[in-house]
Amino acid sequence: MLKDEDRIFTNLYGWFDPSLAGARKRGDWSNTKEILAMSPEDIVEVIKASGLRGRGGAGFPTGLKWSFMPKEVKDKPHYLVVNADESEPGTCKDREIMRHDPHKLIEGCVVGGYAMRASAAYIYIRGEFYNEAAALQRAIDEAYDAGLIGKNACGSGYDFDVFLHRGAGAYICGEETALLESLEGKKGQPRLKPPFPAGVGLYGCPTTVNNVESIAVTPTIMRRGAEWFAGIGRPKNSGPKIFSISGHVNNPCNVEEELGIPLKELIEKHAGGVIGGWDNLLAVIPGGSSVPLMPKSTCDDILMDFDSLREVRSGLGTAAVIVMNKQTDVVKAIARLSAFYKHESCGQCTPCREGTGWMYRVMQRMVRGEADVEEIDTLEEVTRQVEGHTICALGDAAAWPIQGLIRHFRPEMERRIAAHKAGEPVTTTAQAAE
Repeated sequence: MLKDEDRIFTNLYGWFDPSLAGARKRGDWSNTKEILAMSPEDIVEVIKASGLRGRGGAGFPTGLKWSFMPKEVKDKPHYLVVNADESEPGTCKDREIMRHDPHKLIEGCVVGGYAMRASAAYIYIRGEFYNEAAALQRAIDEAYDAGLIGKNACGSGYDFDVFLHRGAGAYICGEETALLESLEGKKGQPRLKPPFPAGVGLYGCPTTVNNVESIAVTPTIMRRGAEWFAGIGRPKNSGPKIFSISGHVNNPCNVEEELGIPLKELIEKHAGGVIGGWDNLLAVIPGGSSVPLMPKSTCDDILMDFDSLREVRSGLGTAAVIVMNKQTDVVKAIARLSAFYKHESCGQCTPCREGTGWMYRVMQRMVRGEADVEEIDTLEEVTRQVEGHTICALGDAAAWPIQGLIRHFRPEMERRIAAHKAGEPVTTTAQAAE
């Protein structure tokens, strides 16, 4: 369990003043000039030693990602791009940072930008986040007025600009290269890699794309030290992390906890427990809608970190915990996610463009029981043909929820098909048991 003094986002719930004055009272911007007096290489080494892994879903080591940037600026400027396009269903952590603790993100941009020798940061924010964009722009203006960013940022001799760019609400623009395309004014479609953004990124210049939370925690790591951050959580899964808990819980919430906290403790301690009690739990999606669900038997003692969840064939993703109790129509829930991925596919890759629509249509029939049992295997086979065969991970995101459903709830799918064939009403498991 995370101690109060180890919390990074001390205004996560907006109880205090989000302005520059309030942020300074909470310790932000306190010794940024001293941090910027270090060499860029030393900052990267501290972030590496902390064990910070990307908070946007993939969990790639942040310090290692920063180290891919060229070590000297030649004829092209370097850029830091912050992915604030939080569009993963169930995920609502970054918007709270931008709304209530925006200066943590801006200071993180300065620290990260300096470490990568960047001349500017572009924060690409989801179009629907109107209030968050307004709050973040206010904070950027305050930082400029106080001399914390812009020419001679924090009096360090380092020039650094921060620009806020509003997207137009496309989920695909959360993928880093589609985000760069959109930022350049083009259609939001992923680029083939290589070249990677660190070589050819925004406007063809060296660029690193990081998630809001990944960037916002870096000044605190620099102030409190890599050992402090690495000492929280588990080896290779270190530090505090914001978890978004939604669905069938008594108290849906965002909470900052240490990586590796047991899922049961997270739900019961912070979210008021499952509606109907823990024994009424059916399944949990642990990391936003794109990772496979886990049945209750797995949820009883699973730890919430990258490696533990990978071992049970799911993932931490964005740490957005979606709780489903036994009143859930689990087949319909996954069919609803299929509709989302069909709608959000950019259509560039044939397996995703055709596969997401096909999977959605079959899932609709599965909900009604209008299928043959053999089609469950066909559906699984098609998910394998989509997964790993697209430029970006949207194909995987569309395939994994269905794979998780078939892996853990195949009997439920078969029961519906049998009921429909027998001319009986197709019900959920809970309804059938009544």
